Amino acid sequence: MRALVADDDRTAALILGRALERCGLEVTAVHDGLAALAALAEADRPSIAVIDWMMPGLDGVEVCRRLRRDPARQHVYVLLVTGRDSRADVIAGLDAGADDYLVKPFNDDELRARVRVGMRVVTLQASLAERVVQLQAALSRVKQLAGLLPICSYCKRIRSDEDYWEQLESYVSQHSEAQFSHGICPPCLDRVEREFEA
Repeated sequence: MRALVADDDRTAALILGRALERCGLEVTAVHDGLAALAALAEADRPSIAVIDWMMPGLDGVEVCRRLRRDPARQHVYVLLVTGRDSRADVIAGLDAGADDYLVKPFNDDELRARVRVGMRVVTLQASLAERVVQLQAALSRVKQLAGLLPICSYCKRIRSDEDYWEQLESYVSQHSEAQFSHGICPPCLDRVEREFEA
C-alpha cells in the first residue's frame, strides 16, 4: 500500500515517512500542497495521505477540500497533522474532509496506530468496491434471463441473441450459472412406455 507525506518541513517529512515505512507502507514525500495534489492525481495514487496543515502553495485544509470534490480521489484516507490544537481547528480540518487529525508534537506510537486505522479503512473500501463489481456482474447475468424469451411452441427451442434456435438448457447454461441434470417426468414416462408396448 502506498502513502503520501506532505510537509514543508523536510525533517518532519522524513520522520513521518520513516514511521509510515515501519507500518509497511511505500512512502512518497512532497513539500507543498500543489505537489501533494499532483501526487494524488497519478493513476497509481497513494491510498493514504499524511498532510501538514501549513504548507506553501495550498494548505492542507484546501488540499482536503479539493480531494473531496474529485470523485476519483475522494477515497484517499487523509490524516491532517498540525500544531493547531483548538477545537475550532479540529472541526475545520475534519469539515474540510480530513479523515483524522493529529496534533504536533505527536507520539510516534499514536501516529502508527492512526495510520493502521487508515490502512484498515482503505482495505475495507477496496474489498467493498470489489464486492460491488461482483454484484453488478451478477445482476447483469440475472437481467439477461429476466427479459422476454422467444420460444418455439412446438419444439421448445429458444431463439438466442445471435438469432439461432437452441435447446432451452443450452441457452440457460450460457446465460447463467444454472446446471442441468436429466430425468423423466411421470407423464412422459407413461407415454414412452405406451410407445414401447405398441
